[in-house]
Amino acid sequence: MLTEYQLRMPKHIIAGEHALEKLAEIINSDVKKIVLFTDKGILATGLVDLPKTIIEKAGIDYTIISDIPAEPSYHEAQSMVDLFKKEQADFIIAIGGGSVMDVAKLSSILATDEYQVKDLLENPLLAKKQVNSLMIPTTAGTGAEATPNSIVGVPEKDLKIGIVNPEMIADYVILDSRMIKNLPKPIAAATGVDALCHAIECFTSTKANPISNTFALEALDLIMNNIIEACTDPQALKAKSDMLLGSFYAGVAITASGTTAVHALSYPLGGKYHIAHGVSNAMLLTPVMKFNEPAIKELLAAAYDRVIKGGNQSLSIAEKSAHMINQLEKIVTVLEIPTSLKTFNVPSEDLDGLVAAGMEVTRLLVNNKREVTPEDAKKIYLEIL
Repeated sequence: MLTEYQLRMPKHIIAGEHALEKLAEIINSDVKKIVLFTDKGILATGLVDLPKTIIEKAGIDYTIISDIPAEPSYHEAQSMVDLFKKEQADFIIAIGGGSVMDVAKLSSILATDEYQVKDLLENPLLAKKQVNSLMIPTTAGTGAEATPNSIVGVPEKDLKIGIVNPEMIADYVILDSRMIKNLPKPIAAATGVDALCHAIECFTSTKANPISNTFALEALDLIMNNIIEACTDPQALKAKSDMLLGSFYAGVAITASGTTAVHALSYPLGGKYHIAHGVSNAMLLTPVMKFNEPAIKELLAAAYDRVIKGGNQSLSIAEKSAHMINQLEKIVTVLEIPTSLKTFNVPSEDLDGLVAAGMEVTRLLVNNKREVTPEDAKKIYLEIL
């Protein structure tokens, strides 16, 4: 565990029933023009209607940018940033999932022509906050509303890269369960398991510390005990609200700690095969946890004590650890998330390329409690091929 640690998080978080109505208080008279980032799917659902009404009632000029693709490349992200710059806006609102929020965060630090997204791939700390931002997540979720991260594809490397810059942390966050009420089950499940991965990975990271553990364990508790109900029952607003909060807490844990080999090895799956981020994480969650178990057994047992309601406290550390991994696996199974790359027609001859790409994600692999060698990565990938 780190002996020196810190926490960065959004300045103002509004959560709970009817939280969205507080938007009127945020966009006060100082705001002259707003760019509202979203995507075509969110726009079609009507989720943007209430924020639009509030903005219009306040008499503030606004433009909607909705051409954001799912899991954009850095070229695609730059094209969205360029559209934003033309608007000369002084406030950003992002309504959507991780891709929407990540593009909005990049726009908040690239409002001038000094740098481009490509420049941040090598040196993410170059750019500084130029425009204040508000994140309103529509999944529970990526945790992007809490993090200083923006994930972009790098096609020439068949990889995704995380641009990490504290200046991208949102100024405001609104967590309103109405925004995820009608989320389709496959999306709710995949994004929910992504949040689950954030929580368990941050808790078992080499960079874990008392601050990150506070958020990671609370996130793990909220997510593991609500995810199935939240994803399968459209009326389960309490479970959905808890998931939204758990996803946010897991995002905060990322800022104070960091994810590990699950995320590291999943990046090539999204980068080359465009498998949804949450799905690729779900595939790797159990194999990586089983690989890590010798190094994280006591931590998994501690998580059992916190998360498993009415659990048998007389179980040994090994038994509690095994139970936790079984529960993680059960969640992925019950939510019917694919667990084999065969579903996506990934050929076995691509194995060596996957290993090479996965081993490049050293930013996250260094967080793994058990060292992952290329041979280890190969065995893990083989489990899902």
